[in-house]
Order: sequence, then C-alpha cells, then structure tokens
Amino acid sequence: MTQTHTSAEPSLLRLAGLPYFLIAFIARLPFAMMVVGVLTVVVSARGSLSLGGLTSAAVGLGTACFGPLLGAAADRFGQRRVLVVLAVANGAMMALFTLVVYGEAADALVLVAAVGIGATAPQVAPLSRARLVTIISERMPAPRQARTVSGTMAYESAADETVFVFGPFLVGILASVIAPWAPLIGAAALTVVFVGAFALHPSGRHVAAVRGADGSAPSSVAELFRPRLLIVVVGILGVGMFFGTMLTSLTSFMADRGASEQAGLLYGVMGVGSAILALGVAWLPPRFSLRARWIVFASILLAGTLLLGVVDSPAMMMVALAVMGVGIGPTLVTQYSFGAERSPLGRSATVMTMLGSGIVVGQSIGAAVAGEIAENVGTDAALALPVIAASVAFAAAVANWFVSRTVARDVIAVA
Repeated sequence: MTQTHTSAEPSLLRLAGLPYFLIAFIARLPFAMMVVGVLTVVVSARGSLSLGGLTSAAVGLGTACFGPLLGAAADRFGQRRVLVVLAVANGAMMALFTLVVYGEAADALVLVAAVGIGATAPQVAPLSRARLVTIISERMPAPRQARTVSGTMAYESAADETVFVFGPFLVGILASVIAPWAPLIGAAALTVVFVGAFALHPSGRHVAAVRGADGSAPSSVAELFRPRLLIVVVGILGVGMFFGTMLTSLTSFMADRGASEQAGLLYGVMGVGSAILALGVAWLPPRFSLRARWIVFASILLAGTLLLGVVDSPAMMMVALAVMGVGIGPTLVTQYSFGAERSPLGRSATVMTMLGSGIVVGQSIGAAVAGEIAENVGTDAALALPVIAASVAFAAAVANWFVSRTVARDVIAVA
C-alpha cells in the first residue's frame, strides 16, 4: 500500500506546473544577454574594446557583490517582493545605461551604470533552484526527495547552459538586424515581462506562505560559513574559473591559427556535451553517492584539461573539450545538489545565490588573468590555467569527501 501511495504522489512538474518552467527558462535570458550586450553597445558607441571589456567586468562585479545580498533579501522578505522590485530596477538600469553610453557622459559614469546593471540583476536561476527545492521538501514524500532534488539540479544546470549558449547568439542577431543598442533594450523588456511573471507565479506565493506559516526561525548567518558549505563554494568557484580561463585561452589558441571567430563553435562542443551529461545525472543510481560523483567527474574534467598540454590542432582541441564536457556538467549539478542539501534552514535562496555568484566571480577572474597571460606571455601559458582551475574543483572534491565522511560519522554517533 505504501508503494502505491508513493507512486501516486504528483511529480514536481505537476506541483509547479509547466508554465512555471517555461517562464523561468525565458526569465534567465536577460542575465545571459547582459554581459555580451553591454560589450557590444560600448564597443559600437564608444569605439573602445578596452572600455568594453572593463564595462563587462563591471557588470560581473555588481552581480558578484550584490547577488548573495539579494538572495538574503529573498529569504527575509520573500521572493515575490524582491523580484518585482528587481524586474523594474534592472529593466530601467539597462535602458539608462544605453542612454549614458550614447550620450556625452564620462567613461567612469559608464562603468558605474554597468555596476548598477549587475547589482540589480534578478537572480532567477538561483532563486528558481531555491523555490523548487522548497516545494520538493514541503510537498513531496521523503523517500522521493533526494532523487527529485538531483533531477531538478540536473535540469536547472542544463537550462543554464542552454541559455548561456543561446543568449549571446540572440545578442548577435538583434545587434546585426536592428542596431547595437537593441540587445540591451530587448533584455530590459524581457526582464520586466518575464522576471515579473516569474515573481508573480503562484509558486512564489507558496514558498512565501510556507516560510511564513512555519514557526521555526531561520538559521543564523554563521551557519553559512560552516566548512561543509564553504567547500562547495570553493569548488564552484573553481568551475567558474575554468569557464573563464578555458574560453579565453581557446580564443587565443584559435586566434593564433587565424580563426578566432571559430572559438565559440569549438566551445559549443563542450557545452552541448556538458548539458546532455548534466541531464543524465538524474538517472545515476542512488548508490553512486554525491561525494563520489564529485570526485569522479572532477577527475574527468581535470584529465580533459591535462590534454591541453599536447593539443596542437583544432581537431585535438575538440577531443579535449569533449572530454571536459563529460566532467563539467555533472560536477556542476553535484555541487548545486550539495548546496541544496546543506542549506541552513530558511537560507536556501542565500546559498543558491552564493553559488551563482561563485561562478560569476571565478569566471571574471579566470577570463581577466587568462587574457593578460595570453597577450603578454603566450597561448601555451594561458592553456595551463584551465588545469589550475580544474585542480581547484578537484581539490575541493577531495576535501568534501573527508568532510562528508566526518559529518556522516557524527550523525551516526548522535543517533
């Protein structure tokens, strides 16, 4: 009887509703368009690639600094209020930035406006993860929760990667067909409409209602700085560093061969494989534990980066990227699953935005360092940086293995 009842329980798709997933997917697009859109309009309006790069970095800086604070605000006041305000503010900042760039304002003001775009960026992906995990924990039977969370993190990571491939492509289409300012104005419109719809979706009200009805107070801020959670943040920082160093060094590698415009196509080999394998994580057997998955897939990622030392042609680069794709997607899914599992009570949105900001910070640092080294030292030196980044993710996986074992032993002792 118990098995029959469990199988009759509604799926997450039915609990959240298909419109939720469609809205949440489209609402991510502006975030994926912002950095490339800012770069495009600045280079066009100001004629400076250097300023364009600095402005893009300023957007990332604003997101990294304010992302966790916005997550904390969502935990404190509810997602609906915070997202409605951010949808309007971020749309207005992108429109204002466009006016500033085309006006007579100093470059410093352009950078300040760019920080404003990043600071008001709605954290749709992390908040969607937090929202769905809350629904799973509150409305699904305990035996199904772990597998459903794993599948949800797999879907969310695949959705992120799909959006971050399609977003820059959409920027290129709008800039070419209409004008360089069109991507930012389009992103502003998408933000107001779809982030607003995401905020007002009934699932947002459910999460807020559950938090309000629960008599227990949220965990203290100190809980966010426990080693078992900080290890996950360090690991995802390594993944962000890998993204930044790999794309930049790959661009340098292809530029040496007179085909820098093909770097994105080669990078897509890794992205497609990564998204497919990320979805496949949902079908891995429960006996293949999260801590073991992190070790295994981070090892594959590290092995793929080590191949960069012998790559001497685009074909060999494609093979190395394909191997990395096998490792990177499942590693990212596993890290988010650990984040969901280890989120302190009432702090899930904060944790998810911490992880999202970790990727942004790592990507920004990695791209900046790799760009400097590629230009001043050479491509071979730049290609060593993804190895370092993958090593950070792997070292965090090893540390997590021992921390997880210690936590499990403590739980058994208490029991």
